[in-house]
Parts: sequence; structure tokens; C-alpha cells
Amino acid sequence: MCFDSGVPKMNANRRKFETGRGGSTVTHVAKTSFDYLILAASAIFVGAVLFFTSPASADNAFNPWEQQWVDPWNPSSEALIPDTPTSRSSVPTLGDAGFWPVLRAMSMYEQIEEWGGWKSIPNGEKIELGDRDDRVPLIRERLVATGDLAISGGDPAVYDEHVYEGTRRFQSRHGLTPDGVIGPKTIDTMNVPVSKRIKQLAINLQRMNEVSENLGRRYVFVNIAGQEVEAVTDGRVDLRRRVIVGKEDRQTPEITSEITFLAFNPYWYVPRSIVEKDLIPKVRRNPGYFERLGIRVYRGGREVSARSVNWYRTGAGEVRLRQDPSPRNSLGTVKIHFNNPYAVYLHDTPSKSLFGRAERTYSSGCVRVEDVHDLTEWLLSETEGWDRARIDGLVNQGNRRDVSLAQPVPVYLLYLTAWVDDGGVVNFRDDVYDIDRRVRTSSLTR
Repeated sequence: MCFDSGVPKMNANRRKFETGRGGSTVTHVAKTSFDYLILAASAIFVGAVLFFTSPASADNAFNPWEQQWVDPWNPSSEALIPDTPTSRSSVPTLGDAGFWPVLRAMSMYEQIEEWGGWKSIPNGEKIELGDRDDRVPLIRERLVATGDLAISGGDPAVYDEHVYEGTRRFQSRHGLTPDGVIGPKTIDTMNVPVSKRIKQLAINLQRMNEVSENLGRRYVFVNIAGQEVEAVTDGRVDLRRRVIVGKEDRQTPEITSEITFLAFNPYWYVPRSIVEKDLIPKVRRNPGYFERLGIRVYRGGREVSARSVNWYRTGAGEVRLRQDPSPRNSLGTVKIHFNNPYAVYLHDTPSKSLFGRAERTYSSGCVRVEDVHDLTEWLLSETEGWDRARIDGLVNQGNRRDVSLAQPVPVYLLYLTAWVDDGGVVNFRDDVYDIDRRVRTSSLTR
């Protein structure tokens, strides 16, 4: 729960890349001989769009064209479903390792568009395993089109185990609950036209391109739309965790900064926007609300009793609120600080149950991190004298303490609604802040 803010634009474009059939345009400057090799391969690939996986190179160097793609025209292809809440991939989303697979995926979706895309599926009653429904043949075709389902036999109108597993895979990579039940949300997502998916990939390719090429040896990346955080060292993801981001009307902003210190068992100085929109209405209904949560009230520089304030005549600008460190503190047991003009940071939360939701837009702008002390341990791993046991001891004591990092760690908060993981799986997320819709894509896609 933090500062109520809008989403600013990212910094100026840093890289240029150019590819595209019939006008798809993105530009990127090749810096190494390998980059030139990839650009050459890109030109050939975009023209032919071959759905296959090349043999791995002898030295295991990263090659975006080696990413597995489930061939929808190959009956032996297998569509795997992620079995964990967050990806196990060690390949980071940002940098060349994430950039080139998105470029390849965009080429593939352009080919799907040339082949006619996919048909719209009518709405209706939900479909569950074993059901017979006239829409199942269309669902089969839709899943095959994007490699979520391999061609199979059986009664085409029966929602069998094979189609059920393909649906779960589709749901998982679109950020839906992978329960295999085909309801209105799954139908709506299947019916998003291929042209919109191509634009979505192009927009996110541009966003990834605008991030600094030199991300840092160690860095933290928060995908606002994907609602996950990555901690990366030397080009490998050390951990991924779910996050909770800002509501639609209190959006988490895109930020590039550096993490400099951790505030353990922090005070929470409540932003005025939250005082006005959330806390004053609650204390009006329950005069003992602030006392129960350990929130102190300051007026004119002096602490006053919350019960002595007429909250029907007092505005948010007339008082300051501070919550004491405790298990009920809205920041939980740690605040991860980085300079920014929006009073936004990463932090713990006492409300752990929300991490189990498929869509996690519940904060007032800050980023709540699941299993946050996995991240604090990683951040302090190169700061002498700190390990998990010491962190846990400090948290359990409840003592307020700021701990500076030996070296600042870059942090990137970026709004990505499309990316590709190291298994070649294209992931899409809803445009929860309605930002993609406002991006002009005439220069990105035809």
C-alpha cells in the first residue's frame, strides 16, 4: 500500500532493431558478431518462418532459435503445462535472452495470421472434462493454431483429456487459473484476434528495447503486468516470486532505479492519498480502528488520540498517520527501498492469501513480494555479515533497523504484457492498466 500514482513513460530508446515481413518494424543495433549472426538468421527466418528447433550448439551458447516450439502440425508434439505457480526458468525476461524469442514469436504469429488466424468461439455454458459440446471442434482448432494442443483422434465434439490438458496449458500461459474449465474468461481470451496478439508482441518488444542494454551483473526486475519479480545474477535468474501490484486506479509506475537499503520492521508513514481514500472512511465507521492496527495520529507535530479527532471534519492534509512495526503493519517485516518520485517500493505484507490469486492488482502502487525474505537474503548475499539466519533473527526480534547494501542493485519496474520463457512458450497477460490500447502501433506492425 503506497503512493497513488499514474504510470510514466520509460526512458528514451536505447537500441535499434529492424525486421519484418510487409512492414513490421522494430530496430536493434547489433554489437557483436553473434548479434550480426542473429540478424542474418532473423531475416531468413522472418521470410520462411520455419516451425522447428535447431540442434543445440556445441558450446551451449544462448540461441533464440533453439527455443522449443510445439509444432501444431506435428501429431507427436507435446504441449506441457507449467506445474508451479512461477516459472522455473533460469533465463531472464530482459536482455537479449528475452528479446530475441519475442521477436521470433512475433514472426510466428504473423505466419498464423497469413494462414487465416483462428475462428471465433461462441459463448455459452461452461465446458468441463467429459462434456459434449458443438463448440469443442472450434476449441480444438484454436488450441492447435498456437501449439497448445497436438493433433489427435477421438470424437471431435467431446471435451476429452487431451483437449482438457491443452486448455490448461493455454490458461496457464495467459495468466488464467489453469483449471481446465472453459468459461467466459477463457472463451474471451481464445477469441482475442491474432492481429491484436501481433501488436501486443510488438509493443512489448519495444518496451524491452527501451531498457538499458547494461542491466547490471545483479539486478531485480518486476514485471508489473505479469505480476512477478526476478532476481538475476550474471545472466541467470536466481529466484522468481509472485507479486501484488497496484489497482487500476492506483497503478504501479514504471521505474528504473537502484536498491540501496532494506528497512526491517519498518514504520509505515501513510501517504495522504491512502489516508483520504481508505483510512478516514474506516475510522469513521470504527473509532477504535487506528488503535487496533497500531496507527498513531500526529497533528501540528504532536501525537494526539485518534478518538479526539472529529474525522467528519478533518481532512487528510490536516493530520499525519504512522503505523508502528508489528505483524499487522501494512509493509510487513521489511521495506526494500529505491529512490523514485512516487514513494513506491517493494515490501512484505501481512495479507499473504492474495498471492494465490491469478490476478494480483490489489495494492495502492507499491509492490508486495511473496516470500519476501528469499529476496532480502539474495539482496544481502554480497553484504558482509548477513545471511538468512541473521535476517530471520532480526525479523523475529521485531527491532527497527535499516541495512545498507554493500553495492546498490539496479531495479527495473516494467509493464510487460507479453514475453517468451526459455521453453519457447509465449505468455500473454491482460492489459490491466489499459496502456497497450493507448500505444500507437502503426510504426511497429502493418
